[in-house]
Amino acid sequence: MAARRSITTLTPAQARAIWLRAQRLDVAEPFGGGPAATRAAVEHLGYVQIDTINVIERCHHHILFSRIPAYERAHLAQAQSAERSVFEYWTHALSYVPVRDIRFFLGAMKAHREEPKRWSAVGGGEEARKLLRRIRRDGALTIRDIDTDVLVEKAHLWASKKPSKGLLERAFYDGELVIAARSGMLKTYELMERHFGWEKRPAPATERQVTAYRLDRTLRAQGVVSLDSICHLDAPSKKTIAELIEARVKRRELLPVHVADSKVPHWMARDLAPPEKSPDEALVHILSPFDPLIIQRRRLKLFFGYDHVFEAYLPKEKRVFGYFGLPVLIGDTVVAVLDLKTDRQAGRLLIQQWTWLDGQESAERKAWIEQALQRFERFQLGAGEPAVPADVQIG
Repeated sequence: MAARRSITTLTPAQARAIWLRAQRLDVAEPFGGGPAATRAAVEHLGYVQIDTINVIERCHHHILFSRIPAYERAHLAQAQSAERSVFEYWTHALSYVPVRDIRFFLGAMKAHREEPKRWSAVGGGEEARKLLRRIRRDGALTIRDIDTDVLVEKAHLWASKKPSKGLLERAFYDGELVIAARSGMLKTYELMERHFGWEKRPAPATERQVTAYRLDRTLRAQGVVSLDSICHLDAPSKKTIAELIEARVKRRELLPVHVADSKVPHWMARDLAPPEKSPDEALVHILSPFDPLIIQRRRLKLFFGYDHVFEAYLPKEKRVFGYFGLPVLIGDTVVAVLDLKTDRQAGRLLIQQWTWLDGQESAERKAWIEQALQRFERFQLGAGEPAVPADVQIG
């Protein structure tokens, strides 16, 4: 009879502490400051999600600000366009990813070229080859540089009336083009080899290496993991991830973990232990709803006892926390949700709604949050989206 495996039990407080340490939200300035901090943060987290909503600052900047108090938008532009240490591609959403990891995405690009996915509604053919020839000859461009389109009806809400936008997006997901710069949602497309200065494209990672990369990336950024947290919005990959986990458990590299009252299996590195020191009880983070700590709702509820609902798409009468509620983390507890909006013309951050969670309100916490809101307002109303750094030539 096989020996029964022992399973380590973690209390919610212990699980939270491990996750907060892995997310670098347990200290005020985990990556230091300056442009190097942006690269370090993206490399540690594995990816930083991009989203179009700009009721307040866009989420990629917000996520970085939450971990880099001195963060400036120009630092991300420098990493993308000057240093070329981060690039954009699809994880569970469009995201900034470290360039050091690009070989783990080259296989997906190749697969996309051979069997286009749902987001490539526009076909290839001569029009696509013509567009690539233009970029090769004239240099990088944005959708605004293409004025020969015959506008068409939108195929869906997020589509464009410009057929060339679909051609650019398909070439991007195919790995022919890379987003060399971004200003808001306006993207500058360049040939991938020319952007990175490659004479020869790196060899793509094998499927086995990609599976190991995804598991290691999640262990680094989450500490305690489950199949759902590793394979967020990617159920087909669960089988191979589960097989790798089982192999690592047998090699005594991973430890099965029981979290609170959950029946969902979890694992963590065998040499990992809950931090001895709790986060400063006065440490305040006003988090984006797209922050890695918030985006996986079931995990958030299990670890923090907080059930976040993104209410922007709900009718006004059904909202509880407001249109764009931002969870407020103090120490290791989500204590409130703030519905904020930036009035850029008036130069003010507006509090549309302030909701305390049950039993969390106190005068001391209110004062801490107000101080954090002052810093957050200064960040929100700082300089807008940076242009490409002056010393960088695109194309």
